[in-house]
Amino acid sequence: MTGVQTCALPISLIQVRNIDMKYRRGSEEIHVLQGLSLDVNEGEFVAFMGPSGSGKTTLLNLIGGLDSPSSGSIRVAGEEISELNQSELTDWRARHVGFIFQMYNLLPVLNAYQNVELPLLLTKLSRSERRQHVEAALNLVGLADRMKHYPNQLSGGQGQRVAIARAIVADPTFLLCDEPTGDLDRKSAGEILDLLSALCKEHGKTILMVTHDPLAASHADVTLHLDKGVLVETVRAEARV
Repeated sequence: MTGVQTCALPISLIQVRNIDMKYRRGSEEIHVLQGLSLDVNEGEFVAFMGPSGSGKTTLLNLIGGLDSPSSGSIRVAGEEISELNQSELTDWRARHVGFIFQMYNLLPVLNAYQNVELPLLLTKLSRSERRQHVEAALNLVGLADRMKHYPNQLSGGQGQRVAIARAIVADPTFLLCDEPTGDLDRKSAGEILDLLSALCKEHGKTILMVTHDPLAASHADVTLHLDKGVLVETVRAEARV
């Protein structure tokens, strides 16, 4: 993920260079990220780990264009997103980022099909084209037979599968997952992690995941450990015992 690249290496999709992130809390300055740099290759599954307050979610939000760094550079597919204004970032996120959260964030008044369709309502796709996309996404996550079910009629694992279908329905450049298994039992968590792994390995999706769970991180190609806003360790899957 880092270091000198040659033509034999995968394409670097995300390039983060010397990112600093600071907040002010009254008279106190909070330094969340400090001079952090990293590369994420296309089709790679990356896990971010570290104690609470280490900057994991802040880094995820910066890469996803939900926030802008105090200084430094973030490039995605060659585009400098740290220089985009809020309107440009909104459009960029819609085209490039699929978000998966711990609590699913499904709208309870909409069924699974309607929840997954939501991102497509902002596109120029016709109704029939939207249907094709939604049905393909729900089929991919194994919920084609649950598309008319409402969130309160789904298990936790099924709800997260709907959320994943919503994240991939517009075919984003990469997926950002913030504790995607944090609210699930072990069996459901394993199924979600297997699904994310399949999206990466079989469908070429680039995935960045924040987690506190070593078992979840073990599904990733690379695990990055942060502490107090600094990248302190990089562990590749092949290096694990």
